[in-house]
Amino acid sequence: MPNWVIVGTQWGDEGKGKVVDLLTEKADIIARPQGGANAGHTVVIGDNLFILHLIPTGILHPHKICIIGNGMVIDLEQLFFEIADLKKRGIDVKNRLFISENAHLVMPYHKTIERLEEESKGRNKVGTTGKGIGPAYRDKIGRCGIRLRDILYPEVFKKKVESNLKNNSHLFRKLKRGEFSSLKTESGVILKYKKQVLSLMADVSLILNEAIRNGKSVLFEGAQGAMLDIDHGTYPYCTSSNVSAGGACTGTGVGPTLIDEVIGVVKTYTTRVGNGPFPTEFDDGLCEAIREKGKEFGATTGRPRRCGWLDLVLLKYSVRVNGITKIALTKLDVLDDLGKIKVCITYKYKSKTIENFTNDLKFLENCTPVYKEIDGWKTSTHGMTKYENLPQRAKDYINFISQQLGVKVMLISTGCKRNETILI
Repeated sequence: MPNWVIVGTQWGDEGKGKVVDLLTEKADIIARPQGGANAGHTVVIGDNLFILHLIPTGILHPHKICIIGNGMVIDLEQLFFEIADLKKRGIDVKNRLFISENAHLVMPYHKTIERLEEESKGRNKVGTTGKGIGPAYRDKIGRCGIRLRDILYPEVFKKKVESNLKNNSHLFRKLKRGEFSSLKTESGVILKYKKQVLSLMADVSLILNEAIRNGKSVLFEGAQGAMLDIDHGTYPYCTSSNVSAGGACTGTGVGPTLIDEVIGVVKTYTTRVGNGPFPTEFDDGLCEAIREKGKEFGATTGRPRRCGWLDLVLLKYSVRVNGITKIALTKLDVLDDLGKIKVCITYKYKSKTIENFTNDLKFLENCTPVYKEIDGWKTSTHGMTKYENLPQRAKDYINFISQQLGVKVMLISTGCKRNETILI
């Protein structure tokens, strides 16, 4: 197997967890390059449901090595909760999970800062997960962040905590004295993880590059989706990291010349969580029906996802900025009951036809999607494993997407379980 990057092509929640789980069988190492506990990857194995936020999905496969890259921000309490939960379920991470010593930590005060800032925005809230991700990345860029390696030096760690609490005193004035005192104590408690962290810390860039040089294959597991990328997404309604394919390199210390394929995960319709423009959003009735059938509720927050028609203008942009070479198409079965399916092929803006996506908010809030209507197949595709068994109209829909994007479909998901998949 080559070195593959898996990316979401929309606003996240495309079903990357299942795709990574399937492709892990052919990989030696699974590396997560960015994001934090704001992302959740869901995998169904038999009757067992696994939801992972920080640990790569590959950990569910025995003998696979998993990497948490320097591009991630790590909530240690969440990390060790996941490790303990996996152990209870018979999955041991010992000598299989390694974390970059340069990864930054999400501190308790980051979550408080995020909450206070969101509250102050009123109607202009971004709609964050409340996991402290944005403030943690902001400290990283501002060169006052706390890295995993800092836990090894308690005095350095304490000084950084004190400095960061002081620098955010203007926000903490809104807290009661007891709340602030508790926040300071909680930050110091992070040091209790020192011994546990020592066995996980590693130079992951060295591990990955040596493995590739020795003929091993790496699967880079992206989180969220390209439209949430801090540079290429619908800013400011996005996440705080580079979730597009380029982030796989900067987030792990592997050069771009070592990447062979970029697999874009495409949901057969579109969803997004939180605020921000959404040109192809359904009306309330259809949204509720698709949400219920597709179980469109956030893996991290449980929030109901907004749902809409497939947007090819957006997807062509995503293919371009990620350099996508193949597509994994998910949730085909969710559309089984529809007599007519709409696909956005262009936008209309001030009487002009717009074919190229822009992340200009004013444009996205005021454009009108132009749709092509496609006949639905009105029969169940759930659980199908052979392409030839699909209804012809389902094949027509898949082929239309592939032709419009200029990228071949390599996989079609027809349900949430591992075996409910068509491999092409």
